[in-house]
Amino acid sequence: MDRDSTAQADREGPSPFVQPGDVPGILFQTGYDRLYAADAAGAARAFRLACAADPGSGEAWGALADSTRDAGEAAGALAACGRAVALDPGVWPWRIALAEALRAAGRFEEAVITGQVLTAERPDSATARLGLARALAAADRREAALEEYREAVALRPGDREAALELAALLVEAGDALGAVELLQPLSRRDPEDADLHAAIGRAWIMLQEPAKALTALRRAEGLDSDGRLGCAALIAALEGGAGADLSAAYVRALFDRYADRFDQDLVGKLGYSAPALLREAVDRLGPASDPGASGLLVLDLGCGTGLAGVAFRPLAAHLAGVDLAPRMVDKARARALYDELSVGDVVAAVEAAPGTWDLLVAADVLVYLGNLTALFEGAARALRPEGRFAATVERLDGEAAASGYALGPSRRYAHSEAYLREMAAAAGLTVRLMEPCSPRREKGVGVPGFLFILEKPAA
Repeated sequence: MDRDSTAQADREGPSPFVQPGDVPGILFQTGYDRLYAADAAGAARAFRLACAADPGSGEAWGALADSTRDAGEAAGALAACGRAVALDPGVWPWRIALAEALRAAGRFEEAVITGQVLTAERPDSATARLGLARALAAADRREAALEEYREAVALRPGDREAALELAALLVEAGDALGAVELLQPLSRRDPEDADLHAAIGRAWIMLQEPAKALTALRRAEGLDSDGRLGCAALIAALEGGAGADLSAAYVRALFDRYADRFDQDLVGKLGYSAPALLREAVDRLGPASDPGASGLLVLDLGCGTGLAGVAFRPLAAHLAGVDLAPRMVDKARARALYDELSVGDVVAAVEAAPGTWDLLVAADVLVYLGNLTALFEGAARALRPEGRFAATVERLDGEAAASGYALGPSRRYAHSEAYLREMAAAAGLTVRLMEPCSPRREKGVGVPGFLFILEKPAA
């Protein structure tokens, strides 16, 4: 029943399709009336009663699946979808809905398998391709998800939702240019779409194009009356000159989106070992002076979810952490390892407490900074005499090393050994250790890097 016929039924009395005593029919009408009134919970109650009155009705279970999904009841939607499909496996929309319900319920691999069956049956279905892409992305199978998203967008070129999701995954995969090329034609067709402009602006930030980013973000902000897209912070950062390095606002947004699967991806898929390498190096070098029974005052710069905190907590009398991304800090707080946590910039953090710290740790953090002058100078002021700064970086070799640092295709900075030594000397820090390392993998291959430990001279 469509909205017009429902409105007419409201005016004229009971629907002619509902006969006296037809309890399931009455409940159906009530359920759809509630759906049209945007009362998903009320619709779900009516459809549950309809299912109880006629448990063999696939339509009743399908309607219950729709209403419980709209009401945010993932488990109820999954159960209802399963019953509808079991009663009538030939109804394509119910099978599509079942795949989506599996994903919404967190059963990602089952959603992938269901989606693969659907796309095998109808390879030209953009809806099935998009559902499979979403399931693959949720299951952290990024390359396969990208392939399915591309198929979905090719089958339905005007689907902005699919294009936005594909663009976000492209940016995450390091192909921000691909995201721009995908979204710009859509934004020209619909110049009033704030989401498209905001996504383009974020991609230009990743490509180190602050002027283009500002144009897109200002357009998005002008169309985003309630500020839901968060463009103001990005614009302020760019106007403040943040384009020299990866924008702090962008890094914050990137890692906030990544927080929930950060540990799984970084340790499981990328073989992230920077915290363990740093702890081993600190232990190997031994203390500059006896820290006493109480331990060290340690500041974890760019603490993320707290992986370095796990490694350095045993050495610390007081362990503090700072990170740009609030959701990352929330994850670190949940570990109950840190005595102090804050959301903020690492340079500001070292400048805030001169002469305080015995050990500064930066595990895989300097890859988001190009010029290290401010950080090294701040670290020198923040350390106590004989205090140390331990960090990993990605290594810049060959002819490019003459520049000191460079932004790579993965949008992470690499630094040369000569540059690191020059920055340390300029800040008055002594290089106690500088050695090759591989802090993580990229496409199965170890990323070349350096591990260094710098020391502030004794007073």
